[in-house]
Amino acid sequence: MQNPISITAISSISPLGKTPEDIWNNYLNDSHCFTEKDGALVATFPKKLKAEIDQLRQSNIKYKSLDNSVLYAIFASRQAIKNVNWKSTDNFGINIGSSRGATALFETYHEEFLKNNKAETLSSPTTTLGNISSWVAHDLQTQGPEISHSITCSTALHAMLNGIAWINSGMCDKFLVGGSEAPLTAFTIAQMQALKIYSRANVHSKQSETSQYPNQALNPNKTENAMILGEGAAMACLESGATKNALAKIIGIGYATEILEHNASLSTNATCFQRSMKMALGELKPEDIDVIVTHTPGTTKGDQAEINAISTIFCNKTPALTTNKWKIGHSLGASGLLSIEMAIMMLQHQKFISVPYLKTEAPKHIKHILVNAVGFGGNAVSILLSK
Repeated sequence: MQNPISITAISSISPLGKTPEDIWNNYLNDSHCFTEKDGALVATFPKKLKAEIDQLRQSNIKYKSLDNSVLYAIFASRQAIKNVNWKSTDNFGINIGSSRGATALFETYHEEFLKNNKAETLSSPTTTLGNISSWVAHDLQTQGPEISHSITCSTALHAMLNGIAWINSGMCDKFLVGGSEAPLTAFTIAQMQALKIYSRANVHSKQSETSQYPNQALNPNKTENAMILGEGAAMACLESGATKNALAKIIGIGYATEILEHNASLSTNATCFQRSMKMALGELKPEDIDVIVTHTPGTTKGDQAEINAISTIFCNKTPALTTNKWKIGHSLGASGLLSIEMAIMMLQHQKFISVPYLKTEAPKHIKHILVNAVGFGGNAVSILLSK
């Protein structure tokens, strides 16, 4: 990148909570956020946060019919804009994506249709993907461009790429980007189980491998798939140039798509990741990278493919590797920006957040962090952050 892009605010809601203090403190402990729901492990919001989201739903009659994915986006976006003090008159752009969109609402409406052969009045406008960014724009009363998209699990980082492109084009100097996901429905979990990638563990498991940490994300020695879904939303405020109030700077971006062998495939050495990481590095040397926040959702082949790609690019100079999915699960389209938030916190606190079941040497200084995401379709994104 010729010119850096500043991240001037970032906010999230996740099983870790909503405030930076709670999120950081929860990252520092070695406990996960998983509970059982309908026989499967999931990662849900704390009760207090659920109550606040319900208050948002009840605060406006128009919000009562919205899907959780939209409410999560509104909630997190309000926090981000408040933190950076943007005004609606700033005409900033909005790009918020979701892998699944209005998951629960769509399933509810479809179930009713199968029973009654009749659709509810608001079934279409409240389940279209575009309603995420449009409702956030309505809530914030901004006049800038609003975009929604779905690029599976790399959705949030693709939103970041798009925001950067708009800023670099000169068409906007500020952009709100992010992802929102509310995937904890029986049908969505069943889809992951049908792919045989969902964790079979439970919180009372006696298995040595999964008893304490059911999602073995990034562990190259795990013997079976261990992905667990979690809900969440994260938003970042992007501004042109290196601003004084920047939490971090984006100094490199990379993206790539590889040829698929089947609908959910990723090559053995993740060619797409190799290309996206190499592109993001630019002129930096591999040894200049201190930490990589991996995508690694907890699947055996997917995790190993990313590890292989990192080994290919960094050879014997592999940075410290970490992930947050062992703790909060995989929030699909929102996961990439939750990883960005984790990276920013490490830069701010100058402390490496480790994975408790992996032995990793923590870097003495943290200046450059690479964040990866990839989704079904082999579409990888790598974002390089700096202090």
